[in-house]
Amino acid sequence: MAEPLQRVDVLIGGAGFAGLALALALRQALGASFVVAVADPALAHSSQNAHLKKDVRASAIVAATRRLLESIEVWDQVAGEAQPIVDMHITDSRLDDAVRPVFLRFDGDVAEPGQWRASGQDKPASQAFAHMIENPPLLAALRAKAREAGLVLWPVAVTDFAVDVRAGEPRRNGSRPSFHIDAGLSDGTRVAARLLVAADGAHSKIRERAGIATHGWDYPQSSIVTTVAHERDHGGRAEEHFLPAGPFAILPLKGCRSSIVWTEEKSEAARIMALSDAAFHTELERRFGLHLGEIEVVGERRVFPLSLAVARAFVAERVALLGDAAHVIHPIAGQGLNMGLKDVAALAEVIVDAARLGIDIGAAATLDRYQRWRRFDTTQMGVATDGLNRLFSNRSNVLRLMRDVGLGMVDRLPSLKHLFMRDAAGLVGEMPKLLKGESL
Repeated sequence: MAEPLQRVDVLIGGAGFAGLALALALRQALGASFVVAVADPALAHSSQNAHLKKDVRASAIVAATRRLLESIEVWDQVAGEAQPIVDMHITDSRLDDAVRPVFLRFDGDVAEPGQWRASGQDKPASQAFAHMIENPPLLAALRAKAREAGLVLWPVAVTDFAVDVRAGEPRRNGSRPSFHIDAGLSDGTRVAARLLVAADGAHSKIRERAGIATHGWDYPQSSIVTTVAHERDHGGRAEEHFLPAGPFAILPLKGCRSSIVWTEEKSEAARIMALSDAAFHTELERRFGLHLGEIEVVGERRVFPLSLAVARAFVAERVALLGDAAHVIHPIAGQGLNMGLKDVAALAEVIVDAARLGIDIGAAATLDRYQRWRRFDTTQMGVATDGLNRLFSNRSNVLRLMRDVGLGMVDRLPSLKHLFMRDAAGLVGEMPKLLKGESL
């Protein structure tokens, strides 16, 4: 339990993927003398991870964010449970269509041909577009690494904070810098910090207290998520079937298992969730098909409402937003967790650069660099996923014809497909060091 009157350099509210990854990146780059604390009531369960198993979701870790996890020495702990996506098939059909023709196929390898030859292999596994991994083992690995690294982990929530206007500017004479954020924790402890990071999820209390609004909307859709076992091996193939109500994704997991992300209109999702196991299986099989043999639901079924929300600013005075606290997007492209880890890479680099130069890590100019780096990219992704959802989740025959022609054209242009895959894998544009596999 935290002692009263704690002083830290960075206080992170939230011990999810993004919060823990940021803490590990900062510890690795700046050492133990730079004090990072993570506060989250969920850490009370960190000694036994049984509660994590309640999360039935799995995530696609794209190539760039896999490099980040490698850099903070977490990937090796979960690589054995990660399934490479070898290729991806995309269909566009109605639910009752007898045949679902594949309009677009993506090779799951994003290595350049020259890299293949230099490696002496046909398609090196390290260049897979993405790996599917279930959320519980990945979060458990991050928590274990955080404890091993000696990070300050407080099993309490950040309840309030205020900027201390009396603190003045950081000292430049070698003495310990002054602290500017006075934060309260749910156990009554007060914490002085130079920077507060909101990594406390889509309904962030820290973001709300900082006065940062979000813009976006709720979709008339929900996602049903579960895990399915099947007779035949998936061969590492991911499938996305675009149906009028929304995408139905079959995402390969280790073994003869797949994660299902099944989007339906809200009322239909509620009806399906209320079905008996046998009736649910029937509805699932109508969408899944029998190409992998008999199927069986082997995980809990959960439903999640869908929305788009992007914070109007990613920073406030001595506060930075991270992950879902900054943005929530439609899962149609499977980029939610990757967007949060890209935030981590950018914010970690900004903080480390400022700390090494003796610049105030919580100053407006420092945080503005992070905001400029991430907010435009995030807004772009939000617009793109919203547009894709609107284009494919409808019953218009005209739009269906247009998109099927477009998909067919892209399928016949290998160089364009390769560019799309590299973009989705996070390997284009201005990349922070951690996403390039470089140390800070």
